[in-house]
Amino acid sequence: MNKHYFCIVVFLWAFGFAYAQITGTVLDDDGVPLPGASIVKKGTTTGTTTDFDGNFTLDVEMGDTLVVSYIGFETKEVTVNSTEMNIQLTSGVALSEVIIVGSRNPNRTATESTVPVDVIDISELNNVAPQVNLNQILNYVAPSFTSNTQTISDGTDHIDPASLRGLGPDQVLVLINGKRRHTSSLINVNGTFGRGSVGTDLNAIPAAAIQRIEVLRDGAAAQYGSDAIAGVINIILNKSVNELTTTVTTGANFTKNANDQTGGIDGATTNIAASYGVPLGDNGGFINFSGDFDVRNEYSRMKEWEGEIFNLYNTVERVANADGYDISNLLDDDVDDVIQYANQAGINLNGASTKEELGGVLGADATQAELAARGQQRSDYNMRVGQSALRGGRLFGNFSLPLGDNETEVYAFAGISSRTGNSAGFYRLPNQSRTFTPAYINGFLPEINSNIKDQSLSIGIKGLIGDWNVDLSNTYGKNAFLYTIGNTFNASMQNASPTFFDAGGFSFLQNTANLDVTQFFDDVMSGFNVAFGAEYRVENYDIIAGEEASYAQYTANGQRITLASQQPSQDFFGNSRPGGSQVFPGFAPANELSRGRSSVAGYVDLEADFSEKFLASFATRFEDYSDFGSTINFKLAARYKVSDNLNIRGAANTGFRAPSLHQINFNSTSTIFDNEGNPQEVGTFANDSRAAKLLGIPQLKEETSSSVSLGLTAKIPDANLTITVDGYYVEINDRVVYTGQFEGPGTGTELDNLLRQANATAASFFANAINTESRGLDVVITHKTDLGNDWRLKSDLAGTFSKTNQIGDINASQVLRDAGLVDTYFPEDSRVYLEEAVPRTKINLSNSLTSDKFIVFLRNVYFGEVTEATTTVANQQVFGTKLVTDLSIGYKATDALTFTIGANNLFDIYPDRAEEAFNNRSSGRFDWSRRAQQFGIGGRFLFARLNFTLK
Repeated sequence: MNKHYFCIVVFLWAFGFAYAQITGTVLDDDGVPLPGASIVKKGTTTGTTTDFDGNFTLDVEMGDTLVVSYIGFETKEVTVNSTEMNIQLTSGVALSEVIIVGSRNPNRTATESTVPVDVIDISELNNVAPQVNLNQILNYVAPSFTSNTQTISDGTDHIDPASLRGLGPDQVLVLINGKRRHTSSLINVNGTFGRGSVGTDLNAIPAAAIQRIEVLRDGAAAQYGSDAIAGVINIILNKSVNELTTTVTTGANFTKNANDQTGGIDGATTNIAASYGVPLGDNGGFINFSGDFDVRNEYSRMKEWEGEIFNLYNTVERVANADGYDISNLLDDDVDDVIQYANQAGINLNGASTKEELGGVLGADATQAELAARGQQRSDYNMRVGQSALRGGRLFGNFSLPLGDNETEVYAFAGISSRTGNSAGFYRLPNQSRTFTPAYINGFLPEINSNIKDQSLSIGIKGLIGDWNVDLSNTYGKNAFLYTIGNTFNASMQNASPTFFDAGGFSFLQNTANLDVTQFFDDVMSGFNVAFGAEYRVENYDIIAGEEASYAQYTANGQRITLASQQPSQDFFGNSRPGGSQVFPGFAPANELSRGRSSVAGYVDLEADFSEKFLASFATRFEDYSDFGSTINFKLAARYKVSDNLNIRGAANTGFRAPSLHQINFNSTSTIFDNEGNPQEVGTFANDSRAAKLLGIPQLKEETSSSVSLGLTAKIPDANLTITVDGYYVEINDRVVYTGQFEGPGTGTELDNLLRQANATAASFFANAINTESRGLDVVITHKTDLGNDWRLKSDLAGTFSKTNQIGDINASQVLRDAGLVDTYFPEDSRVYLEEAVPRTKINLSNSLTSDKFIVFLRNVYFGEVTEATTTVANQQVFGTKLVTDLSIGYKATDALTFTIGANNLFDIYPDRAEEAFNNRSSGRFDWSRRAQQFGIGGRFLFARLNFTLK
């Protein structure tokens, strides 16, 4: 009996030594406990998370390997060799980070996923990168992402369009903490990439509020719904507590082409950002507030206006004005005063005595003589070709409060932003009919002032019901964009015109309710995740009218024109004066509207580890819209683990994008300049308008897509290398574009009358005009190494190689074909915007060298060639490839204080200049293209940054 008892004791002692309950603490670089860190036994789903003090308890065997991860830190593997363990993590985000987007499996990492996901550590970039706004941060760090500041493009000067994989700004879905973000209220109708689309205003989100960004580079409409054709950008907000971080960044362009190409400094920018969080409760709850305020000055890169400015009538005006005469009286039919001052100016009238005869003489160019007489130079008539001025602030909050021990959690996040902008349009010259010279004798540069407000709130509760994780949430968002037009004129009002106008604007509201249910079955196969849910979304789009003078056209007697028989006021030469505020005519009551719709959706998302080697997932989503019907989409993806260090993955999916309420309902009249730089008043008409019916423009319907991707992920542990390579093909049918400009025949037809009523000379529409295909290859290589003496080097090489083409015939109606208007329906410049106006190749090599005291950041970005977007093929200049270098050096003076200096575009690289032979310079207005963008025309930007952190 004693012998058996002794054997049992020995066995239990040995078993207890082999299989033990261990305790430990997970710490950050500075020894601060990390609450919520994940500890998982490698090769299993057995694991736990740390409590608020960073402590954990776990039953494992001695010799087991634990995988320890925490958002914002490198994942670490440790071997169990003691019952008490302290584990220290190194800050930084790796491809092995657990991801939220692309998979609803709570254990999935980027390199183990079935689709490509980039994980970008924004907190690290905030310390070293020159860029401070989110669009530009992503433009330089994520090759598949493209965004640039636009110029001379009305509202698009104030909200930068952005795209993924070269597709449209409205074909990428943006999430915050996994919840759908609302889009901007602005629709791009001017001459920029993304014309005709609606994007998300990423610059309304402060970079200081972001912990990391996940960029899913694969179609995901079957998982997340409309817009996710190119992919998904998921922004994860800060969760940090007991840490105050304050950053001040200031910089400017120090470049050879500053100040209208005279050199020096311009475009000064200052950004002040802060983030602070406090813990709530004893179970890892928190509330974090982050925000920033910035001021960005304008800059211009136009050297001088090379065209005509004055005619001889302007000479008459100058002489009369110097004599104290009211030069508005020169416009009446009594020409004695005109003859008097023409003679006084020494102008040879050749016997002209009537207004018509005088017009033939006084229309002659007098630019050089008038510049000399007025003591002016050509550069006084420059436009502001470059960057608009902006001033704004943003504040975001992120909140989480666990309740009790059943994993129930109440959470919320919210944001507000307010931004004002100032940009300028084309200079209104004295010799133009749209310039009322009695008010502006030297012409004027009209300004667009924007007031952009954004607000959002998401609240939810999640927890366990049985063994199911249930998440119920509601997300609200609204964006409003209002215009005030300054230093301008309604020329048709003549002396009665104000110089400042309320031009109205628009707003977009979205409210989304979600129910998401998931469960991971670790005892089914090698793991099986089931997710399903539902969504109900309400959207509303409003256009707000401006004051009457901002949109109306008037007769010479000051009567507002409402009938085709009424004639507008005229200049001295008999040219009709346009109505509305110059540069941006306001929205009229006829444009004003409020349109809404709703959609309901349901989805199922399954992911199964059939074995340790083979993973497959299937998702399907049904969605029904109140305004165009229903759609169902599918996604199938798989990953095969060839070895511990090599995975092959692939996916196939269908997708869709519902036409936005903006595209369906937007209508207005705006001034758009043609290829020759001549102004055209173009009316945008809705697809249910009478004008659309006359021209055979069909109703809008959803875009549909199908795509496939195939790639691999590889690790080379001995070389500390991680590699991902992914190829893709995306086909989109019935893609929505902004058409060319349809003109009436000028014979008093119904279309002519409709254009006249809209104060327009041509009409444009949104239409499902084309089908496209996009194909490309994305490569990401990451390398890390320790260099000794506490120096660490991290290098990332990422590249995208893509191409988009229109395929098949243009989807034109028979009415358009019979009228020979197919090329207007989808003109040549629209093809270039779609296919060649942004780089199809972009390669990024980033190197970060760090020690206890220094951070050295070096980045080189290669931008592929782009093509001038113009309807004249012979004028389509190709702008060559460029390499832009960023460099910064940071010094950690104390644990709390870091100083950084650096440069974006260190070597002051510019895109190729527009060559005279291609006839796109518009008489000196555009020495660099405004229609094709690689990386902007700011030149070298030098900055200094102070980062202060208190823990």
